[in-house]
Amino acid sequence: MPTLIHSARLVSGGVVTDNAWVIFDGDRIVATGVGEPPIRDTEAQHSVPDMPGEVIDAAGRFLSPGFIDIHCHGGGGSAFDDGAEAIQTALALHRSRGTTRSVLSLVTAPLDALAQRLATIAELTATDPLVLGAHLEGPFLDPGHKGAHNPSLLRTPDAQSIELLLEAGEGALVQMTIAPELPGGLDAVRQLVDAGVVVAIGHTDVDLEQARVAFDAGASILTHAFNGMNGIHHRAPGPIVAAMHDAHVTLEIIADGVHLHPDMTRLAFAGAPGRIALVTDAMAAAGMGDGEYLLGELRVTVRGGRARLVDGDSIAGSTLTMDAALRHAVTAAGIDVGGAVQALTETPARAIGRAGDLGTLAAGYAADAVLLDETLNVDAVWAAGRRLR
Repeated sequence: MPTLIHSARLVSGGVVTDNAWVIFDGDRIVATGVGEPPIRDTEAQHSVPDMPGEVIDAAGRFLSPGFIDIHCHGGGGSAFDDGAEAIQTALALHRSRGTTRSVLSLVTAPLDALAQRLATIAELTATDPLVLGAHLEGPFLDPGHKGAHNPSLLRTPDAQSIELLLEAGEGALVQMTIAPELPGGLDAVRQLVDAGVVVAIGHTDVDLEQARVAFDAGASILTHAFNGMNGIHHRAPGPIVAAMHDAHVTLEIIADGVHLHPDMTRLAFAGAPGRIALVTDAMAAAGMGDGEYLLGELRVTVRGGRARLVDGDSIAGSTLTMDAALRHAVTAAGIDVGGAVQALTETPARAIGRAGDLGTLAAGYAADAVLLDETLNVDAVWAAGRRLR
């Protein structure tokens, strides 16, 4: 049954369009426009189905593409590392907050455990179009910038280990974070890129020139920029500035007020316009209360919504959801609504090679949408044309 949403402030492609309408039929958008929506338009490039169907009056509320989180470890008390049931629990929390498509991130673990977890995600990816695949954040990371990764499990990359992970993922490994300065790091970047995996630089000690070499080798994402890497110094600009200067690189930003001061979020948007992907980096505590949790094998304490390792006090992911990231970017960092929504939708879709069907409210794209009130709280969510909230 077709769905018509009308009288909306449509936010897509960085632009806000008033009095707009969108029609879904099945899992695709079949038409969009401004003003009075058609009941049937035989002249339209994408034929509009017969109405009536479900008709929603947005009454001037914001209508955004569904949010796409390319870096998330869990939520709702469960982690993506802990099997199919835990994954579904965590996804339910994030989907209720507007995330319609997710890349499932795994923390550093032994290779055999990572292979098993990749196989589980591969099965889900094959059956659930809302699961976009897996992201391995480790184990090929710099011990000096380990963050909340078990240092005893970190290792240097080698072709055989990477091939094992690729085979386990069965095509569902879409992104991998590595420190390219490690022995064999640049060869690993090339091997992964050749296999169709998007390579991210993160938990790394690279300087400006080393980052440029890695980006030239094919890396195209900077994992949670500013965190787990050398910062910006006036005589040593580091990987953040290298990423800002490279037009094919997307910078992940965790806009929670914990990982970054709002002024640094604003700096990132100004330094890489159209190339910021807001991510949650959420762990199991997202959507839950304060308390004790696990991130991989490491104990985490959450106090006041801030997650930190029990041993060492490092920030241990976040308790963020994408709708909260949107509100923080707009209200605290001063990013315009169009640009902030773009960073949750179109930009992450492009970063993982899905700009042709996700992240935009236009005919032919996936019927993923979020209806938001004037304070950017979620009122309704659709994914692949199905109402989730």
